[in-house]
Amino acid sequence: MPTYAYETIPKDSTEEPVRYEIKQRITEDALIKHPETGQPIRRIITGGALISSSKGESPSEGSCCSNKSCCG
Repeated sequence: MPTYAYETIPKDSTEEPVRYEIKQRITEDALIKHPETGQPIRRIITGGALISSSKGESPSEGSCCSNKSCCG
């Protein structure tokens, strides 16, 4: 069962969101309330990989782009 990241929705700009990891089936809708506290929450996107180079620099050695294994 996957684990999803959620955070509380702050009531105002002085409140910091609190993050949670919640296991749920992939077929379930995203939660809108914390299952235990009832506090409003939202699912957040985390992870992933970004491969980029700036100012026309070559990709670093070892990246998939340096050996053309993933770049078109």
